[in-house]
Amino acid sequence: MNQLASPVLAHLNVLGDPLRARLLLVLEGQTLAVGELCDILQLPQSTISRHLKTLMDGGWAQVRREGTSRLYSLVTDALDEHSADLWRVVKAQLITMPAVAQDRMRLTRVLADRRSESAAFFSRAAGEWDALRDELYGSSFHLDGLLAACEPTWTVADLGCGTGRTSAALAPFVRHVVAVDASAEMLTAARARLGALPNVEVREGTLEAVPVASGTADLALLVLVLHHLGDPTAVLKEARRVLRADGRLLVIDMQPHDREEYRGQMGHVWLGFSEVDVSRLLTGAGFSGARVVPMSPVPGVRGPALFVARATAGASSLSVTGR
Repeated sequence: MNQLASPVLAHLNVLGDPLRARLLLVLEGQTLAVGELCDILQLPQSTISRHLKTLMDGGWAQVRREGTSRLYSLVTDALDEHSADLWRVVKAQLITMPAVAQDRMRLTRVLADRRSESAAFFSRAAGEWDALRDELYGSSFHLDGLLAACEPTWTVADLGCGTGRTSAALAPFVRHVVAVDASAEMLTAARARLGALPNVEVREGTLEAVPVASGTADLALLVLVLHHLGDPTAVLKEARRVLRADGRLLVIDMQPHDREEYRGQMGHVWLGFSEVDVSRLLTGAGFSGARVVPMSPVPGVRGPALFVARATAGASSLSVTGR
């Protein structure tokens, strides 16, 4: 029965036992298992468990399950003002006890042992850590999680969205996504993927005349699009037009390569872009602060290495007549 709503006198029976008071002091600011508490207080499990039950019944301690373990902590947030005052008085008396000093020394050792065990695990697993994490969480969870760096108020224009894979990844993290593509077949696949996402809008249109109003997007994306374009500068100018004055452009595309067969097999117009090429294109389209970063090749993939480029739109982008 939780007695926190009862008068302070109801707590004296709980806190009056020195062992229970020591338990609470150890648990203050910590979450500990029964075995650790037994080690710290040098008491058998049956005794620790009995006192923990009394503390939980009295509303002073709480437990949570983590796998097969039961972890205990002091309930501080739920203490009323008078109970908190009582606990401060009890603590002041406990601090002078030699047993409490020993408890603290053993608590320090237990916490150090935890850190040592964790460090030992990472030392053993360092060589296969990436494989272990990929097996548990997949190979791209860290990249997906980085999307949370997007502002939740943003509108994103995914230009050349293809089947909508990038739009789907962004949708949970931003206010609105406008996915644009000129291919009816690609848009059919995109609508099938994005149809259940209420904040994603799919629009058909060319990238030379994007069906997005001027100055309405916070972020514009061109993901593996630039190498398909006959006039990249015209498309980059359109991307700049749809951006707000402080909006960002993000381009992901291929570094220079010599795979001439891509022209016929995959409709490529350009065989990649150098850092100088990308910087020149962005500057020519009116962007500023261009930064181009080569991306590390992914093991096992067959395509050319990629780069990511970012740049910022200027205030003059708002002066272009909107569509």
